[in-house]
Amino acid sequence: MIATTLNNLIHQTAFFNISWGNVIMIVVAFVFLYLAIAHDFEPLLLVPIAFGMLLVNIYPDIMAAPTVTASGSSQAGGLLWYFFQLDGWSILPSLIFMGVGAMTDFGPLIANPISFLMGAAAQLGIYFAYFLAIFMGFNGKAAAAISIIGGADGPTSIFLCGKLGQTALMGPIAVAAYSYMSLVPIIQPPVMKLLTTEKERKIKMAQLRPVSKLEKILFPIVITVVVCLILPTTAPLVGMLMLGNLFRESGVVKQLTETASNALMYIVVILLGTSVGATTSAEAFLNADTLKIVVLGLVAFIFGTAGGVLLGKLLCFLTHGRINPLIGSAGVSAVPMAARVSQKVGAEADPTNFLLMHAMGPNVAGVIGTAVAAGTFMAVYGVK
Repeated sequence: MIATTLNNLIHQTAFFNISWGNVIMIVVAFVFLYLAIAHDFEPLLLVPIAFGMLLVNIYPDIMAAPTVTASGSSQAGGLLWYFFQLDGWSILPSLIFMGVGAMTDFGPLIANPISFLMGAAAQLGIYFAYFLAIFMGFNGKAAAAISIIGGADGPTSIFLCGKLGQTALMGPIAVAAYSYMSLVPIIQPPVMKLLTTEKERKIKMAQLRPVSKLEKILFPIVITVVVCLILPTTAPLVGMLMLGNLFRESGVVKQLTETASNALMYIVVILLGTSVGATTSAEAFLNADTLKIVVLGLVAFIFGTAGGVLLGKLLCFLTHGRINPLIGSAGVSAVPMAARVSQKVGAEADPTNFLLMHAMGPNVAGVIGTAVAAGTFMAVYGVK
């Protein structure tokens, strides 16, 4: 009996069930944790993602779906499986958007509406990656879900995956999207410097005009009406983004603003991050499609950055040097990291150059633009 008991205990350990693929994914999880903790690369995202990755590759049943036996008895699913359902139902991505809206000042975008154009141009990477993904053998819906990585917007990537029924690809897509978001300070500067001259990088932009309280209150309402009338499928994302911003700008619901931008936001990040990380089991992640997704995501991100910068150069020419092209790179919707990178590269050329607030315009426009791109794909494929 003692021998049997000990044998059962030993075989219940993970050592007898772990594969070399699991070991590789555990090492990847350690790398993500190192980048997040030692180098401060988007730790709010990478720490829960990496830990979810670690858990599922040690104990796969933490993502097991509930089952019903032939006799009618039921067995509950794993903890992170229930978290993951909130991703698939688009609940967590929409709540993230509400938190982003409550945290973000749309004033720079309102003060400089031309920022909308740079935010739109930065979506070039999405559409380029979409056609490239089809060329590489993905079906249309999978290609659309993959291409959204180019917007550097994790919640939108997860949202579109769920809507297009591509949950099998959600893990690699979400991990790629969040990884590239965290690597914005590394990926973007070489592209920005390659496409601009030192003279252009030194351009100082005029101070933005003051934006009235009425404008800030009307903006989220008007954008919601206009965008959702044209693309109703964007309502969960754009609607929540603008609702959060209305909380902020109305000034009469400070408790809701505080909750949406802090406590609720952090709870959602924990649930979303760990559940996304838990989709990266060795069986689901270590395959040729994952490698293609990682490559396509990087290509999309580079082309998105380039699209924003190139339109910035055009606007710089048309306005006789009043717009610094660097702010166009912030059109990818990694808020506010991409805007900070614009500021950093501009300051390297001229330490007295302050581009952060100017870059926030295209940055916010990029969030809206990525949601619109997702809505467009949903409309194309008849998904509501």
